[in-house]
Amino acid sequence: MQWKFPVLAAAGLLSCPALAQAAYKNWANYNNTLTSERYATLDTVDTKNAAGLKVLCSFDTGEQTSFQTGLIEVDGALFATTEHDTFSIDANTCKQNWRTHEEFVSGALKVNRGLAWLDSRVFRGTADGRVIAYAAKNGKPLWSTTIADPAKGESVPASPIAWNGLVFIGNAGGDNKGVKGRMYALDAKDGHIVWEFYMVPKMPGDAARGPEAPAAGSHAASSWKNAAGMPITGGATWTSYSLDPNKGFLYVPGGNPAPDFAKAPRQGESLFANSIVVLDAKTGAYQKHFQLVARDFHDWDVSSAPVLFLSRVGHRMLAEAPKDGHLYLIDLNDGRVVYRKPVTTVSNAESPMTAQGTRFCPGSQGGAEWNGAAFDPADNLIFTGEVDWCTTVRAVPAAALASGKLGQPWSGATEGFGQQDDPKRWSGWMTATDAASGERKWQFHAPFPIMGGVTPTGGGLLLFGDMGGNFYAFAAASGKKLWSTDLGGAIGGGVITYDAGQGQKIAVAAGMTSPIWPTPKINGKVVVLGL
Repeated sequence: MQWKFPVLAAAGLLSCPALAQAAYKNWANYNNTLTSERYATLDTVDTKNAAGLKVLCSFDTGEQTSFQTGLIEVDGALFATTEHDTFSIDANTCKQNWRTHEEFVSGALKVNRGLAWLDSRVFRGTADGRVIAYAAKNGKPLWSTTIADPAKGESVPASPIAWNGLVFIGNAGGDNKGVKGRMYALDAKDGHIVWEFYMVPKMPGDAARGPEAPAAGSHAASSWKNAAGMPITGGATWTSYSLDPNKGFLYVPGGNPAPDFAKAPRQGESLFANSIVVLDAKTGAYQKHFQLVARDFHDWDVSSAPVLFLSRVGHRMLAEAPKDGHLYLIDLNDGRVVYRKPVTTVSNAESPMTAQGTRFCPGSQGGAEWNGAAFDPADNLIFTGEVDWCTTVRAVPAAALASGKLGQPWSGATEGFGQQDDPKRWSGWMTATDAASGERKWQFHAPFPIMGGVTPTGGGLLLFGDMGGNFYAFAAASGKKLWSTDLGGAIGGGVITYDAGQGQKIAVAAGMTSPIWPTPKINGKVVVLGL
């Protein structure tokens, strides 16, 4: 059944006027606005002149790294991260303003997904479990706070968001045995922990790093019915978050429960894994949750920050694209799932995992990953970039699950997180979905997975890239390809647009070199394009 809704109101209606005004020239958050629409009102580059786009400058990080950083731009400074470094460059010329380095043991994926900006400070997480603040002007370190323990398999690769004097970020590592996801609010001035919220039930003996947020009630604890030797594990966060400034609500996407591919030892709903959890941003108090992937046994995290927007009749809406290959629309007024639509290949999703091997799509590295959906109010469309890549999992015996060591990967597969199909069989999808009805308006089958940021603009464009290094400008309404170019390396990070005083520019994080993605091994770089 298709539900009919009025055309949606302009993007940013959930944001306060000051933020909406700032977003016109700047790109000050991971997803532009705190509400994560990713829509930019800039229109100098449009459907008529996009074919004239060219590379104006680039900044080479000098590193072969999992360059998945989101990009932010504020008042002429463009900020980005690698696993160890944070840097600021001139948003028009790509000249380096400053660069800092933090020394620690690298994580397995060698990744950081970006930073937040607030009141002339920038904030980021690290693989050794810290959140660090720097002065945005010169990179001077201001404070450092530990929220995770790398010895237990925890890290902090997510891009934080910041609002009202608070920095919001959580820990990753929920695929490692015994690691529990937690969400934090830190004071932006001095870094002290304001509140801590466990995304899965906190038990006696679990660490407390800050004041405990008001509990979610006994229903979360009772939803876990684990067998002996199977500690509650999962619900971690590793991408970014959304926030409704009017309501003061924080929206936290939660990762899968573990062991990833074995659900028999963890009976129950496993709350709040695979859920969007809504918290009071000031206190951390639980408000509600939406579990999108029930009884997950495919490593289908609800990974990316949800898109928040308003309909013309004033209904607060939420769009989310998890790793399960679907686009969800939820009416926040009553919690109803309006639709659930496939946006990449979905097959064999209900078959049990066997020792002989079970192939399913999306695979454990398929669907939507760290960059989620985008919303275009002008055309009333939701855009989703997806990975089409399937996985075969061979299940391990139950005894092997129980004997696994705490803090170590705990997938339930004989080969890490399964065996991915040959890359010759991978591809990507860009889908435009009518935001009200769920009807597919157009779809583009890309030769490579689409994992970078997706950005619609006031000029009628849709900007995105693929893992082959192709960067595209499409007509958002029709899906017509207007222009493309090869940036020379996998596009797995930010795609943003801004005007820093010298006309509209587009910045792209390209050159992702990852140990688990078969992409060209080149340096990560920020590429700035314009007319």
